[in-house]
Amino acid sequence: MVDELMEMLAATLHPLGLELVDVELRSSMLRVVVDGPGGVDLQAVSDATRAVSAVLDAHDPFPESYTLEVSSPGVERPLRTPAHFSQAVGETITLRTVAGTEGERRVEGRLAVADGDGIVVVGPGLPADGRRFSYAQIERARTVFAWGGTPRPSGARRHGSARHRADRPTGADRERVTTP
Repeated sequence: MVDELMEMLAATLHPLGLELVDVELRSSMLRVVVDGPGGVDLQAVSDATRAVSAVLDAHDPFPESYTLEVSSPGVERPLRTPAHFSQAVGETITLRTVAGTEGERRVEGRLAVADGDGIVVVGPGLPADGRRFSYAQIERARTVFAWGGTPRPSGARRHGSARHRADRPTGADRERVTTP
């Protein structure tokens, strides 16, 4: 069902200049992640929510009520398609392999190669030439955001914490709609 939703929603979002990054269906929650050139703002998320909601209402793929959440990918972008992996070459990623894949199931490192067949991840604890994964072996993957700067010493208190909280990234812009 997720693959069918991906096709239908990608076609819906394309005219808005948005890329469908991911669709996740859990219990009574449908999470749709969208992105655009230079990112997306709250207006783009709102426009995407209206468009996705209208298509879902017309096709009615869910027999029960559900909550629709449309959001941007945030600072740690999910990697789902070969194109997503190609765009992330050089970045640090973390991935989990499907059950039965040889070796450690959770891997973190720098994405060195992404081609039509799979990826190569390099880093500590991996073979010198990296570890290759076919796309079929990857259960889920995402980029890893590295906070800049030097960590403060243990026990140090930050003054003016309200200002610092306001300056921190808040994660993904997000809008939720609950259907009856």
